[in-house]
This record gives sequence, structure tokens and C-alpha cells, in this order.
Amino acid sequence: MNSDSIHITSEIGTLRRLLVHSPDSSLGKVVPSKAQDWLFEDIVHLDTIRKKEYDYYTRILLYFLDPDKIAGKLTEIDSETSNRNFYKPDNAGFHASDKVIELQWLLADILRDDTIKIKLVASVCAVEFCSYDTQKCLFDLEPIALSKVLISGTLKDGRMLFAPIPNFIFTRDIGVVINDHILLNRPAKKARTREALLTKYIFFNHTLFEAFRNTILEIEDTSHHFLMPKESDDKKVTLEGGDLMMISARHLLIGVSERTTVEAAHQVINLLFEKKIVDKITVIRIPKKRDYMHIDTVFTQVKRNVWVMLGNFSRKSIRKEDADPVERILESKKKDDPIKITQFLRNDLEHPLHFDGLEELLINISETDLKCKEKVTFIYSGNNEFPYDVREQWTDSCNVLALREGVVLGYDRNDKTTDAFRAQGFHVIHVHSLLEDLEAKRVRTEDLKDTLILMPSAELSRARGGFHCMSMPLLRDNLE
Repeated sequence: MNSDSIHITSEIGTLRRLLVHSPDSSLGKVVPSKAQDWLFEDIVHLDTIRKKEYDYYTRILLYFLDPDKIAGKLTEIDSETSNRNFYKPDNAGFHASDKVIELQWLLADILRDDTIKIKLVASVCAVEFCSYDTQKCLFDLEPIALSKVLISGTLKDGRMLFAPIPNFIFTRDIGVVINDHILLNRPAKKARTREALLTKYIFFNHTLFEAFRNTILEIEDTSHHFLMPKESDDKKVTLEGGDLMMISARHLLIGVSERTTVEAAHQVINLLFEKKIVDKITVIRIPKKRDYMHIDTVFTQVKRNVWVMLGNFSRKSIRKEDADPVERILESKKKDDPIKITQFLRNDLEHPLHFDGLEELLINISETDLKCKEKVTFIYSGNNEFPYDVREQWTDSCNVLALREGVVLGYDRNDKTTDAFRAQGFHVIHVHSLLEDLEAKRVRTEDLKDTLILMPSAELSRARGGFHCMSMPLLRDNLE
């Protein structure tokens, strides 16, 4: 596998390579009593989420990033006799793309080395409080079988050894590429501890990342963190990839949210500025609410001059400029602004900049960082109509993934947001139709401009993450 291409300088440059994890049996083991502990709002139907939803994500990614693996083969791949082997990393018929890279495949690779296998099994067993016999049982498994067990927690005979990690499909949160560096994250919730452990072993041991071993960054807990009172949440160090956006070559956005703490932002700023990896870091503090979770649930980028966002965070909404003066004044006294934005410059830390609202920041990024001459426009969740705005933000209307500038993937259930894309001149097409057109050679991926590709979402959206969440980009073209 070619390991010389890991480089991210934007959110919208043409996507060339990314890490994903297709839904494994973990999602079928979420039970109602544990759903919230495992960070799910509901239980999902595994067969539907695989065959009728996520498999389409895999197909469209391959068509854009690695077409030789799929073009002209869809009928054969999806035939009744194929048993979805094309999508299964533990099967000989797996697509094994080195552009659309499956985490379970990488995990099985590193487990072929007995030294790594011993360390990783011991580490997992320590985290999961396994018995010595369980540890020996795991070590006796072949690499492919062991990779499945370490993710699902279940042996081939159906015996559960430890809890599944159903959030592994949200690969955005495990790490982020910043220029040519990889920053590993520290999940906020205990349910994701094993994810972080597995991915750390992959990044430090797989040949794909061998050339980047010296550029892998980690942040640590504050000194004597274990002596601090439980209430000192801001001193905890938790960081998740949904709160990090490499927005231009020298500018990183960090969200402080339900999942990422002030102390983590503090450490990342000092680390990246000390190593001169970026020159500008903007910290966006949003309410610590499950509704928002990460900044990429509130906004993502579509084009240099187009952003999709939740209107509740617009300055007009915050100031209630359409309200009468008495209401506006009373509201401003009643609660703090729901968003606080501070921008730090590496060469002038004593004089940070402040932005009044999210729109002001995003306009500044488009005009200053991306040198955009066109008017900056916003597509609002639910077309900025209550209650559709908050309903559709909950089902990830603001969490789109750019395959390249102006061509994004979003959920088909967010009807009002789709209307807002159309109103901005975007072509809207369902992935079913697009795949038919691509397979019949009626259209080429490079011909698509300003397009929202709608993806099936009945079950996926209930897992509380969109396609931005379900991707960890490793390589994008630089924006010219």
C-alpha cells in the first residue's frame, strides 16, 4: 500500500483518500438499556443500515476515489449470490481499496506481527478487565478473526467477551490530518476508549503511516489531573475530530463542545504553534448539549463561498434583531450568547481576535483565507424555518462531506435543507440515480458541479452522525 500521501489543507479540496469503517455487528448489539451509555439515541436495524444505506456510501466513495474497483461491476457486486463479500474486510472478495481504506482491514494487517498482537491484546484486556484465560483465548485467534473480535467484542460462536464499539463507524473522531501531521484524539466518553486504543496502534504500527511516524501528535492529561476534583471538567483533556476542521493551509478551527474541552484546545494551540504547523487557530465555543455534540453538527463547508449551518447560531438569531427593543434587551440579560469565537495568531498571542457570530467568522475565512471574490452565502438547516431547522439539524443536515468543492453528500430525509440547496442553485440527485448514470456512462464524476448527492438515511441518521462524521480524510488536493 502506498504510504507517501497524507496531506490535508482544506475541507473542500478534491478528496483522494480517507479512512472509514463499515457497520459491523456492534451496531446490532446495542440494546435499549445501554443505548445512551454507548452514545446512541435508539437501536438501529443492522441489515438495513448495511445493505440499504452504508453500502451506497461505499459505492459512491469508490466511484469518486477508486473507480477501477467498482466501475462496470455493480451488478456482479450486488448480486444475490455475492453475500456482500465485496463490502466485508474479512472476506477474500473484499474491495481492499487503498483509497477508501477500511479500519478493520488495517487492524488485521498489524495483528499479523506477533509482537504487536501481544501488546494490543494485553492492552485491550487491561482496559476491558478481562481474565487471563480470555487474554490467552484472544491471542490464539488468527489476525482477521481477532480484528473482528476486538471491534465487536464477540467470538465467532456468539459469546460476548466485552462491550461492542458501535461508534467506530464515526472515523472523523479518531484523529485529524493537519497539513502533513496526524493529531490523535482523546474521546470524551468511556464507550469510545477501545476505539482510541485500536486506532493508536494502527497509526503507530501500520506501514501506511510509516513515513509519518514522526509527525503523529498526541496531547496528554494535565499534570496531576487525577488529583483534581471531579467538578473540574474544563481541566479534563478530551478531544474529538468532529471539533477539528483544517479550513485552509495555515488555519485550524477547534470546537469546544460537549466532547472537546477548553484544556484540550489550550494544549492543541500550544503544540501546533510551537511546531509552527499552523499560523492561526480559531476556537469556537458552543453549548455543551447533546443536540450539537461537535462543531461539525452545526456547520460544514460546501464551497469556498458556501457554507451549510444551523440558523440558531447566526448573529441575527442571537441578537433577535427582528424582536422589539424590550424583548431584545431582556433576552440578552437572560442568557449568554450560545457561541463564543476567539482567534489566536501564532505571532501575536497577546492580541486575539473576536467574532460576533458564526457567519462573521465563516465570511472572514472565505474572503481572507480562501481569497474568495464571490459573495459568501449560507444554506441553513431546515431552510431556517422552525421547527424544521432544529429537526433536520438533529438528523445531520449540517454534517455534509465534500467529495470535492461543491459536490457533497447529505441525508435524503432532510427535505427543507434540500430545498435550501436547490434555492442556491445546486443540482440535487439521489445516489441510486447517480450510480445508475455512472454505471451506464451517462455521466462522469468529474462532470458534476454544485451537486448535493442524497444518501438513504432512515437508520444511519438514528446513529447520530452524518457523512462528515463517517470519514477521516487522509488526502485532499490543495485548493488553488
